[in-house]
Amino acid sequence: MDLSIIIVNYKTAQLVIDCIETVFAQTKENSFEIIVVDNDSGDNSKERILSKFSSVQWLEMGYNSGFARANNAGIKMAKGEFILLLNGDTIVLDGALDKTIRLMNCNPDAVACGVQLLNTDGTTQISGAHTVKGGLNILLTVPYIGNVVRYWGYKLKSKAPSVQNVADEKTGVDWIIGAFIMVRKNALGKTGLLDEDFFMYAEEIEWCSRLKKQGSLYLFSEPQVVHIGGGSSRSAFDTNGWDNTYDVWSRKAAQIMLSNLVRVRKEFGVFWFFVILFFYIIGILVFFTGFFIEKLIGGKRYQWSNVAGYTRNVFTILKYFFRIVSNQPFFYKLS
Repeated sequence: MDLSIIIVNYKTAQLVIDCIETVFAQTKENSFEIIVVDNDSGDNSKERILSKFSSVQWLEMGYNSGFARANNAGIKMAKGEFILLLNGDTIVLDGALDKTIRLMNCNPDAVACGVQLLNTDGTTQISGAHTVKGGLNILLTVPYIGNVVRYWGYKLKSKAPSVQNVADEKTGVDWIIGAFIMVRKNALGKTGLLDEDFFMYAEEIEWCSRLKKQGSLYLFSEPQVVHIGGGSSRSAFDTNGWDNTYDVWSRKAAQIMLSNLVRVRKEFGVFWFFVILFFYIIGILVFFTGFFIEKLIGGKRYQWSNVAGYTRNVFTILKYFFRIVSNQPFFYKLS
């Protein structure tokens, strides 16, 4: 078996069907299996998908296990020489999987790779990134503080972390967007699987930090895959590199902030965890002050609900302070 494709489903049957159709239509040179891992969708996803693709292997998690645990369950079933974590909201173009395997075989130093991700309109989408020391680019999301971090990033001529346009045939990166990650199965004995402490967000970054110790991580330009969910990715990773903002006041943002802190603790250690958390905390005062000043001069960028939501999120993640510091196994899923 050349390739095992793992797709995690959570109430997205039609997207998964569309994705699998393109896999079959565009993959002719290599043998493959498809494993769909269901995160307790509680709908008719299984019947709809298996009625169209009887060869698909179906695995029920029995609960919403998130990204890491569901993919790990699929990896443990996989028989392929290569394993592909593929989002259900992707469309495979022009033999992309065959091209990717060919390029992996031509680059034996590569332990894992991604491809050029595209938006539905054909424009390029961020496909991977370079790591910033201590995960400091996380602070780009904090209102006003992010402006300072961005300024010094440009001032010091630091390399913009995000890679949107894959240059030449391949581009070396530190981590790959989780919508498409192809990895050599034989590398996983040393690197291990995804860290199951993560529910969603940042788990592929931490995993890639371990994968890279075993070899190179590349983005290949020729294989192209449409990622329909790219709107949500772009809100987290701005296409202008250092302009890397998304909201920090929603419930989803709280999960992202928590996962980012867990990743920083695991990848960079407790010191950098304290640094990021410190700025998250003083960000409350900075956000309130900046908001108040903006209102005095007629600014409309933020609402009071944004300030309140950010404050709530910081206090939410503070509940996990001792667990994160101790670095003991724990499932960081916000209810």
